[in-house]
Amino acid sequence: MLHAEVAVLGAGAAGLSLVHRLAQTAPGSRRVSAVLVDAPPGPLRPPSRTWCFWEPGAGPYDAALTAEWRRLRVHGGAGRRIEDDIAPLRYKMLRSDDFERLVARDLDRCDDVTRLEATVERVDAGADGADVHARAPDGRPVAVRARWVFDSRPLARLPAARTTLLQHFRGWFVRTARPVFEPATVDLMDFRVPQPSRGLAFGYVLPTGRHEALVEYTRFSDAVLSREAYEDELRRYTHDVLRLEDFEVTATETGVIPMTDARFVRRPSPSVFRIGAAGGATRPSTGYTFSAVQRQARAVADALHADRDPLPPPAHTARSRAMDAVMLRALDTGRVDGAAFFERLFAQVPMERLLRFLDGGARLHEDLSVGVRTPVLPMLRSAAELPWLARRPPAPDR
Repeated sequence: MLHAEVAVLGAGAAGLSLVHRLAQTAPGSRRVSAVLVDAPPGPLRPPSRTWCFWEPGAGPYDAALTAEWRRLRVHGGAGRRIEDDIAPLRYKMLRSDDFERLVARDLDRCDDVTRLEATVERVDAGADGADVHARAPDGRPVAVRARWVFDSRPLARLPAARTTLLQHFRGWFVRTARPVFEPATVDLMDFRVPQPSRGLAFGYVLPTGRHEALVEYTRFSDAVLSREAYEDELRRYTHDVLRLEDFEVTATETGVIPMTDARFVRRPSPSVFRIGAAGGATRPSTGYTFSAVQRQARAVADALHADRDPLPPPAHTARSRAMDAVMLRALDTGRVDGAAFFERLFAQVPMERLLRFLDGGARLHEDLSVGVRTPVLPMLRSAAELPWLARRPPAPDR
């Protein structure tokens, strides 16, 4: 049995971010031993993915970025174009493989973190610690005894909620024969695609050069599409909207992100915590997760280095969660036109302020200034009915 103060289960964004923070001990801080338990290659290991986030100026993972931008653009359904500089913020694109390599390089220089490739089978938790029971790729049973366990593995089932939508997408990494992309500007939301009767759909273009970009089709709705349907939508978007004529698809990515007003349990037992999406890090109104993961990882690492109780803080404020719950309800009921809702916000609120709002970093008066630019009556009706709605488990296929 391995012994450590901390066991981290799962080596996605949340797990890697936490052990990376733990390995960076400031002068005067106590050192923390940790074991990172990563699933072997297969269905339990997260696929390669792209994370996007924004922050002011330089950040700790800039060396691994694919690209960053200071200009964002939104296309309305009728062709209206909204573009703005988001300084001092920068919109950043980080591929998971590059992030893993950066973290692995730093962990190789740290004696306090041990990496273990194994499939976790159960966690036996007590008041003063927990035993993690796992199985190595060759079938051997392995165990880790830790004072604290941080579990970043996806939940088997989402918690009960009043509203649960899915943000689901498929993206093509494309390379064109002609220089057609604008490397300085991200098309954050392009509503020039057919809209569903409820929810919304949009294109998303992250240019990494004049010839290269990640082009995605994204939808907010209550069910995912077939692979063929995503491919059809991407073909329609690249041909009819972007007018791309001669290009090749060099790679693809697919994802499903729950957008829910569920209450996520961050401490299921005295010595076990949930972090990342499993701990509520995903912003319900947007699906963005990476920035909240960093806030949680930083707070947990600071607590452990100071020998304090390491309960992860709420990823988002109560005010942000309440506003998101109203928006999700309004979208799910069809009371608001999703595309028109977001187009109006980007048209009437400076993008830098809106991004801070979407990240939960805006002050009260800024939140209110965004709220009054939403469709007031549908939002008030949605807010009024929320206290009376029962929280129900999501459908089995979610």
